Amino acid sequence: MKSVYFVVGARPQFMKAAPVLEAMKSYSDIKVKLIHTGQHYDYNLSQQFFEELSIPEPDYQLNCGSGTSIEQYATILQRLGEVLSNDKPHMLVVFGDTNSTGAAALCANLLGIKLAHVEAGLREFDKNIPEEINKMVTDALSDLYFCPTKTASDFLEKRMVPGKVILSGDPVLDLLFANRDLVDNNLILDNLNISNDNYIFATFHRQNNTNNKNALYSILKTFSEASLPVLLPLHPRTRKAIDGFGLNNYLNHPNIIVTEPIGFWDTQTLISKSNMVLTDSGGVIKEAYFHNKYVVILDTQTEWVEVINEGRGVICGPDTIKALQHLKKKISLGPNGFAMGKGDASKIISKEISDFLM
Repeated sequence: MKSVYFVVGARPQFMKAAPVLEAMKSYSDIKVKLIHTGQHYDYNLSQQFFEELSIPEPDYQLNCGSGTSIEQYATILQRLGEVLSNDKPHMLVVFGDTNSTGAAALCANLLGIKLAHVEAGLREFDKNIPEEINKMVTDALSDLYFCPTKTASDFLEKRMVPGKVILSGDPVLDLLFANRDLVDNNLILDNLNISNDNYIFATFHRQNNTNNKNALYSILKTFSEASLPVLLPLHPRTRKAIDGFGLNNYLNHPNIIVTEPIGFWDTQTLISKSNMVLTDSGGVIKEAYFHNKYVVILDTQTEWVEVINEGRGVICGPDTIKALQHLKKKISLGPNGFAMGKGDASKIISKEISDFLM
């Protein structure tokens, strides 16, 4: 029997892995195991998502925790290396662009294990971005490249990468296509005492924003001056940065509604019922696209270029004046162009893995 091990470690990867793990159940001749690196160890960033997305308990919990990129790479390489050296799976599947992704890809390569990358081919073309390095490392080492967009697959094919490039679509959207009722019937707006289409949904956590006081100040100032209340589920690293730079007063501003990190379905409801979205998160950009919400991007680039090309968002960076100008616009969006798939990515991915291992 062939064996495939999935590696996750952070919130975006749990969402990508859930539908693919479910789809792999159709292949009884493949033994699937799940490894959690523990990169996100906070309950709201980890266990909560396992529960609400019905992800099975990990077969291995590496408990790698936080730290610098070097520390996380070193810890993951050591602990994951022990598991893989002992079990010798036929393939490792990684997701996205976190340190868990890059370190696991390197580990698989060093041990001669075949590698599949879900969300391959995306680029921001800035090697100062940690996520970009993880993208590059992983795509340099993969055997199967599962691309969420045609832009991504075209990029890899032009570079003649030594592996199979598959335009799969994005598996996170599989969850949304299949479970619209969990979004539409969610009561979180009542719990937060906010009304439909009368708020802006916001997130930010990228290091180039949270490690820079001026950028952090500009983003918080944008939230405080927005024409509608800004709902802000606050990432622990972002809160720590706000505290460190002495900008805590903004968390008490009447125009900013701060919550703890929230679950996947609550997040989707809050995006879908918002007036607009403000974020530097690639995942939230993608989800706003699905829900037909205009997104003001608090970063200087995005790998989800289809959002820009279809006129469904704008790149502002941490620029208060520019962001506020776009937040004031009245924008009506029709159905999106399905640039990130139509809800069958997980079936495509699982079949390609099975075919590869035959």
